[in-house]
Amino acid sequence: MRQIVLDTETTGLDPAAGHRVIEIGCIELVNRRGTGRSFHCYVNPERAVDPGALAVHGIEQSFLVKQPLFAAIAVEFVEFVRGAELVIHNAEFDVGFINHELQRIDGLPDDIREICEVRDTLALARRMHPGQRNSLDALAKRYSVDNSMRELHGALLDAQILADVYLAMTGGQASLSLDAGTTSTQAAKSAAKTTLDRQGIELVVVEASPAEREAHEAMIATLRKQSGRPSIWERIDSGEADKVAKST
Repeated sequence: MRQIVLDTETTGLDPAAGHRVIEIGCIELVNRRGTGRSFHCYVNPERAVDPGALAVHGIEQSFLVKQPLFAAIAVEFVEFVRGAELVIHNAEFDVGFINHELQRIDGLPDDIREICEVRDTLALARRMHPGQRNSLDALAKRYSVDNSMRELHGALLDAQILADVYLAMTGGQASLSLDAGTTSTQAAKSAAKTTLDRQGIELVVVEASPAEREAHEAMIATLRKQSGRPSIWERIDSGEADKVAKST
């Protein structure tokens, strides 16, 4: 079974009011295991970002105006998700925005549900945990999923966190790196007894393109400006993150 864990960031809360998608992040799962394939892009919304939305994700207009329009990435996005089940937290929000974008482009489906099934993890969480907080952060804490890098919202990071949360919610798997149905506790016990045989294993490393690296550096600069301190990536590079982890 092929699933795409998806998240978006937007200029505001309501596509009917003219708000647009500014970031899409997707993580591919096949038979409940991460494949390493992903789709990620920033999008020029051709309008200003609302202050409330900017406070959530920190993605500024000055960065977005240099990014491609949705029409330029739409076909690649549609082909990436086609035929998969989309796993989305509060799916009505993201699907509404995606459909609003698709309907602006001739030759593409008006509704993403025409080519994908949709599973809403917020609705699932509410059934499993009635009366409790079921935000992504609350679920990450409940299922012991590390979300320490989530200083601000970001579509790809949130999709990665949601993938771990979804696997833990639905099968006991606490990480994309574990086999389906294996809990983190079980994996830890197994790891203590066995040694991994790495012979014959070929790891495929997909390096970022120059454009992707440039976009990443620009995003880090934006996060630094918004938070008033170095980003988690910069702290890891400097060794500061390791020092903080060892002291806690």
